[in-house]
Parts: sequence; C-alpha cells; structure tokens
Amino acid sequence: MTTEIHTGPDGGAACPGAADLELLARWDEVQSGFRRVTDQLLADVEARSGLAPSSFQALWFLMTAPERSAPMYQLAGTLGFTTAGTTKVADRLTEAGLIERRPCRSDRRVTLAALTERGWELAATAARTLADALRERVVAPLGGTERFAALADAVVAVDPEPAGRPPCGS
Repeated sequence: MTTEIHTGPDGGAACPGAADLELLARWDEVQSGFRRVTDQLLADVEARSGLAPSSFQALWFLMTAPERSAPMYQLAGTLGFTTAGTTKVADRLTEAGLIERRPCRSDRRVTLAALTERGWELAATAARTLADALRERVVAPLGGTERFAALADAVVAVDPEPAGRPPCGS
C-alpha cells in the first residue's frame, strides 16, 4: 500500500490522504479503546481489593517473577515510572507489609523488591478479580476464549518488546 500525498493550500507540507486518515482513525480506536478497557479492569480490581492500579501492577509483576522478586529497575520498567515514582510505589507497598526490599545475591548493587506472604495473598485475590473482570468485560464480548487468544496473539506479534525478564544482575 502506498501513502497518498496531498499538499497543503500553499503547496507546502503534505497532509494525509483518505487511506491514511482511515488507518489513523482505526489505530485511535484500538489504542484508546484498549486504554479505556484497561482503566475499567483496573478500577474493578481497585474496588474489590483496595489496590491502586500501580500497586496492583507491581504486585502482579512480582507474583509472576521468579522467586516472587525482581530488581527495582525491572519494576520501574514494568510500571513505566521513573526511579522516584517506582520508589514511592515501593515505599507504600513496604509500609503496607506487601513487599520487602532486599539485596540481590548475585549483585549487591541491585535492590530486589520481593512479595511478602501478605502481598502474595492480596495479589492472588486481586488477580482472581482481574480474571473475572476479563471474562466479563473482554472474553464474553469477543465471543469466547479463542477470539481472546487470537487478539492476544495479534498484540504479541506487534509488540516491540515482548515479555521476558533478565536475571537480577543484568
């Protein structure tokens, strides 16, 4: 497919043609719809568990990490926060007894965030809430798990940074 070129009224900068505008409009539907659904799902989790979205995302990440712990820099990457923003989330979770910080055995320069037993229990409850909300708000409207799996596969196919976590010293 080629891009249509249209010049502005003064013959200057090209503006997108109809095909490009349609493509851009569809992309806006995808990304804004995904954001709204994600916000709705995280609101469901917060309503049932009391966990703010960033706290749940941190606990979920640690719940699925090897040994239920990960370097703080990986947590920051998952949250998409600065070091300072991640530290604030980690401070709140530590004060609530949901995580603890400890040194990485293989690299003492690295600090790990690790789930406590209480953190694991709350993360598991919140994860079940998210799974129920996903079934209701995403899987059912799509017509079942096969279509949901196809959607997930499509998103993974275009993900520029597919999931994967390096060990703590990396």
